[in-house]
Parts: sequence; C-alpha cells; structure tokens
Amino acid sequence: MQPFEIIEVDGPVTACNGGGGPLGHPRVYLNLGSAGRIECPYCSRLFVLRGKTAATGQLPRTPGAPPT
Repeated sequence: MQPFEIIEVDGPVTACNGGGGPLGHPRVYLNLGSAGRIECPYCSRLFVLRGKTAATGQLPRTPGAPPT
C-alpha cells in the first residue's frame, strides 16, 4: 500500500495530527530513527528526513510497496 502523503521534515522527531480540524486525529510525536522515515499509525502519512532524500536522490520505499 502506498503512503497517503509523503512529507519531508528537517529534524529526527516530528508530530502529526492528520491535518487538524474535525477530520484529523490525536497529535502523535514520531521518531524517524536511523532509517530517517516513519509512517503515521493513524493516517499513513510517510515522514522522511530531508537529508535522507537528498543523499539518495529519491524517496525511500515503504516496506511491502510494489516496485516503481
């Protein structure tokens, strides 16, 4: 399954609220870890550390995603 949305971030910790408002979800803080990416358990947004995408030139694949 492809991520809902891919968001590049500048730091190793980020927060997600699903877009806020009545359609959002509780705010969760996510640690990108050594992989430099994390998927929100509520809304499936994929957060990627900006330096990781710059180093590879492409966004990392989500485990289980079909090849592009």
